Amino acid sequence: MSTFPDRVHWTKEENYMFRLSAFRDPLRAWLRDNPRAVSPEPFYQRVLRWLDEDLPDLSVSRESSRLPWGIPVPGDPTQTVYVWVDALVNYLSAVGYPEAHGQWWPCAHHVVGKDILRFHAVYWPALLMAAGLPPPERILVHSHWTVHGQKMSKSLGNVVEPGPCMGRFSVDGFRYFLLRQGVPERDCDFYHQKVVKLLNSELADALGGLLNRSTAPSINPSNTYPRFSEACFPKVSDCRETKGAGRASAEDYEFLASVASLPLRVATCFENFQIYKALECISLCVRQTNSFFQRHRPWKLDRQDPMEQLWLDTIIHVTLESLRVCGTLLQPVIPHTAHRLLSRLAVQPQERGLLGLTFLPRYHGKPCPFEGRQLGEDTGLLFHRLEKSDQHETGTKEL
Repeated sequence: MSTFPDRVHWTKEENYMFRLSAFRDPLRAWLRDNPRAVSPEPFYQRVLRWLDEDLPDLSVSRESSRLPWGIPVPGDPTQTVYVWVDALVNYLSAVGYPEAHGQWWPCAHHVVGKDILRFHAVYWPALLMAAGLPPPERILVHSHWTVHGQKMSKSLGNVVEPGPCMGRFSVDGFRYFLLRQGVPERDCDFYHQKVVKLLNSELADALGGLLNRSTAPSINPSNTYPRFSEACFPKVSDCRETKGAGRASAEDYEFLASVASLPLRVATCFENFQIYKALECISLCVRQTNSFFQRHRPWKLDRQDPMEQLWLDTIIHVTLESLRVCGTLLQPVIPHTAHRLLSRLAVQPQERGLLGLTFLPRYHGKPCPFEGRQLGEDTGLLFHRLEKSDQHETGTKEL
C-alpha cells in the first residue's frame, strides 16, 4: 500500500536569492580565458552549454521552520542557509577565510563527480566572483562506475564494497584496476571477472613474468645487474642506420626510444588527469620489453663464447633497465608491488625518485650506478595470479 499522498500540494515561501543571472558573461569570460579550467573537454563543453541556456537566479536559503538543523542566515533566524551553499563555502572556511586563506587560494583544484558539476562549475565560481575572489584554478571531473552495465543501487543490491575487493585483489591490485580502467570522460563498468583478467594479464603475467624470466638463475646465474656492451648496442643517430652496428636491430633501437620517452609521457598524462593513459603507456612498455626479451632468446646464447656472453649481458641489462623505469613510474599506483620489484633490482630508496628518471645511461656514454650490483632477495612471485572462477562476487549481489 503506497504511503505517498494522492495529490500534489503546491506551496510557496520567501527565500534569499543570489543573482546568478548577472554572472553569465563573467563565467563565460573565465572559461574562455581558461580552457583547462574544467576538464576533461566534454565537461568543459557541457558547462558552456549550460551558460547558453536559461540561468535563473539561485535560492540560497530555506525557511528554518522546515529545516531547523541547518546554519541560520546571519541576522535572520527565520531562514536557513541552503546546504549546498554552506558546503561550497566550506572550501574557503576550511583554509582560514577571511584572514588566512591567501596561502591556499586561488591555487585550488577540485576533483568532483559529474553529477555535482553544475554546483562546482557554475554556482561556486559565481559565488566567488561575487565575493571578489578568483574561481578555482582547475575543476577535474570524473564519471561513475556501473556494475554489469547498471548503476549501483542499494535497492538492486549491486553495490560493490571496497573492503572485500581489497581483500580479494589486494590493495595494489584493486587500485590498479580502478585507475587503469577508470576513464573520466565516461562511465566505466565493473565486474569481478574483468578485474581478474586485467590483473592476471598485466601484473601477474606481463610484469611479474618478465621480472622472473630476466632474473632467473638459468638466465642470470651471477644474480647481478650485468654490464651493458656498447659494442653490441652502439649508439646511432637514426634507428635506420643499424646495418653492421653490433647485434641490435632497427626494432631494438625503436624500443629504446620508446622506453626513454616513457617518463615524460607518463608525467604529462598524470598532469592532465589521464591516469588510465599513463598506465596504458606503462603496460605497453612492459609488453615491448617482453617482446625484446623473447625476440633475442637469451637462453639460447652460448655462454662459452665471450661475444655471446656480452650480448646476453646486454639483453638482460636493457630488460632490467626497462623494468626499473616502469617500476619507478608505477610507485604512485601500486606502491607495495613497485617496492618489491625495485628491491629485487637492488634499487635503493633514494634512487627511486620520479624527477630525473633516466633510462639506460650507458647507451649515452654515462655511468650506470646499478651495473655490477648484486640483485636483491628473490621474494617469490611479484603478483600472484587470481583464480578465474568467479562463483562468489565479493561485495556484489548478482542480478
